[in-house]
Amino acid sequence: MSTQPAAHYDRVHEAWRLIMGEEFHYGFFASADTPLEVATAALTAEMLTRAGIGPGDRVLDIGCGTGRQSCDLAADSGASVLGITTSASGVAAASELARTRGVDARFEQRDGTSNGLPDASYDVVWALESSHLMRDRGGLLSESVRVLAPGGRFVLCDIVRKREIPFLEVRSRRHDFAVLRSAFGDAHMEPLASYASTLEELGMTVLDATDISEETLGTFAAWRANVARHETTLLELLDAESVADFVRATEVLEAFWNDGTLGYGILAAVKP
Repeated sequence: MSTQPAAHYDRVHEAWRLIMGEEFHYGFFASADTPLEVATAALTAEMLTRAGIGPGDRVLDIGCGTGRQSCDLAADSGASVLGITTSASGVAAASELARTRGVDARFEQRDGTSNGLPDASYDVVWALESSHLMRDRGGLLSESVRVLAPGGRFVLCDIVRKREIPFLEVRSRRHDFAVLRSAFGDAHMEPLASYASTLEELGMTVLDATDISEETLGTFAAWRANVARHETTLLELLDAESVADFVRATEVLEAFWNDGTLGYGILAAVKP
């Protein structure tokens, strides 16, 4: 790995940590004044409740990002965790984190839609805010089911599409969608019901598919507050345009949440 990608990864990682908090994902807000770190921990707790991870479980963390979640799962539950990501820089940073924490988590560069792992080799597949960046959603779900052992659990939470968006509306709002791509990447959202129906077609029993859009809405205001709080440092890590794009993207997402276009879902299923 060259130093240039690693240096870029470090800068972006530090900037996003200041904005999004240590857990790097949306929050589950009990009230409008819930602190972001409490809300992000609450969302993780919602996932954990559905995953039922215990000592000795083999966990596959798809789209593991910084590795923080994988390391926490290993440390807190006694599970053995493999985190996968398509980012070589991410693997390097996550592996170093696991080494310094001394936990049973390892990281590999793999594609969640075609992971190359053995059949029935995991007890839990965990996908936290990674599926919207994978165009082959069917591949992600079928591969997740394939690597699960009988009785294994699949848990996912992510941004979801809550209604069809007509072509003319997409065209008229193309600037908004371009802002989202600039800040968060080339995302493609699907309805929560689509995840559930695909899993059922793959032989899974869906235990829960819950819309938590209302509970996650407070995330955007919390992120903007952190941008304002850390503006000087952020402008040293990122260029001004990137920071402005991020703020604008939170405003676009907040509007989509409020008008019922996009939202957030959490899902759990078990393999018979």
